[in-house]
Amino acid sequence: MNHSVQIRCKNSNISKEFPIGSSLLEIYRGFNLDFPYQVVSAKVNNRTEGLTFKVFNNKDVEFLDVRDPSGMRTYVRSLCFVLFKAVTELFPDGKLFVEHPVSKGYFCNLRVGRPLELDDVARVKQRMREIIAKNLPYRRTECLTAEAVRIFGERGMDDKVKLLETSGSLYTYYYTLGDTVDYYYGNLVPRTGYLYLFDIVKYYDGLLLRIPSRENPNELEEVVKQEKMLDVFKEYLNWSNIMGLSNVGDLNLACQAGHATELINVAEALQEKKIAQIADTIYRRCSEDGGQHTRLALIAGPSSSGKTTFSKRLSIQLMTNGLKPYPISIDNYFVDREQTPRDADGNYDYESLYALDLDLFNRQLQALLGGEEVELPRFNFTLGRKEYKGDKLRIDDNTILILEGIHALNPELTPQIPDSQKFKIYVSALTTISLDDHNWIPTTDNRLLRRIIRDFNYRGYSARETISRWPSVRAGEEKWIFPFQENADVMFNSALLFELAVLRFHAEPILMGVPRNAPEYSEAYRLLKFIKYFVPIQDKEIPPTSLLREFLGGSSFKY
Repeated sequence: MNHSVQIRCKNSNISKEFPIGSSLLEIYRGFNLDFPYQVVSAKVNNRTEGLTFKVFNNKDVEFLDVRDPSGMRTYVRSLCFVLFKAVTELFPDGKLFVEHPVSKGYFCNLRVGRPLELDDVARVKQRMREIIAKNLPYRRTECLTAEAVRIFGERGMDDKVKLLETSGSLYTYYYTLGDTVDYYYGNLVPRTGYLYLFDIVKYYDGLLLRIPSRENPNELEEVVKQEKMLDVFKEYLNWSNIMGLSNVGDLNLACQAGHATELINVAEALQEKKIAQIADTIYRRCSEDGGQHTRLALIAGPSSSGKTTFSKRLSIQLMTNGLKPYPISIDNYFVDREQTPRDADGNYDYESLYALDLDLFNRQLQALLGGEEVELPRFNFTLGRKEYKGDKLRIDDNTILILEGIHALNPELTPQIPDSQKFKIYVSALTTISLDDHNWIPTTDNRLLRRIIRDFNYRGYSARETISRWPSVRAGEEKWIFPFQENADVMFNSALLFELAVLRFHAEPILMGVPRNAPEYSEAYRLLKFIKYFVPIQDKEIPPTSLLREFLGGSSFKY
């Protein structure tokens, strides 16, 4: 009888035999790999697992450190557990909410029945250091869901109880760290000693958990000021709490009680109200005396944030104010393909600002604002060049130009136009619902699910292709969009409270098409696992003007 398993290490492309039931940590040591940074997790046959995972069959294994997004998630989750343990020990009656990513860290709300003092934060940080220094093991226990529900119920952790009771799994697991129990929807590092670098600082009325930089894991991410983004998150969280929907368990219970249609109607009405308020603000700025009033509405945002539908709905609201919106797509100003700049790998970099004919764009804008007539270009993506089809435009005092594109908030796009003539809008899907008090939902996951569905339905791409392109899309956003988001006059949150329950319906069959032997399978598997927490909602109640229709189909707008 064979008592060993064959492991192929994808990092070194070497195969070795190990005793059956070896842990990934033992296998990692057996391969003598020379990693520059701490290894925190691994992909086993393209599924991410913790290093305590034991192997009983032949496998392909790829070890990950915090430079890999999956490795970073493992690190941050493990750090959140240490934070929770420290808070529980220092403030037995306190409550910790890990709310959302902001300022290159994680914003945490610590409620202790009084305003947080700097001394409180110093004590939390010191206790976290002590827990890490003890090198305590994280223990994972698998059990019947009913047993986990009982354990969390006894500890008053109702957010976990609701999540586990509504997610419909027979079996689940929980983690313990010393005598502290918690739930995380992914793996953790083996011991607290792995968490070599962190910081926690007072940030507005809460805490900011600082984490290692992906580019240089020996340094912390810098704190980037994102006050406007924090305000949008706060406003929506506050609204969700008033509605009694602070986490997925609450949402699932509301849907099971037959309130899905009401939720859809209220969330859609809230967005419409926001768009109307933005239109009213623009109208006021357009009506100001003098020649320097607002003439341009600039709309930017990352991929799949719903910019196109937002700009169409904003145009309708501007019309109700007696203005004449005219949309101009910045994508029509691409340079001819052979003049497109190239990225580090030598591929065309369509995300770059310099992929646009900035000179022509600014000449035409200034001519329009000066009362001249111009002929607008149309970019032919098949031929890779601009064409002129007689699209002539002259604007009058009631016209407002709507410019939509990823670079709209970059000051280099419109340097000759005074700020007083521009109204800048940043659109993004800022997901504010959490799985529970300690498991946030990354805003990028919301956008990626939207994009997977749209690419599959309308662009002929499989989920595998969309997932494989996503890292380069994200890199473009980090370079060209996010640095300018705080330049916005207003931020619009395009995420809808109920949308992940609707996206589950559409995304599941598409994600299941990713083959298990593909490197993209680990991301598809993670997304499938995560959307299973949502009770699915049919989309028939979603209005044809909804932002979600841009991705699901059935929109009353032309794209």
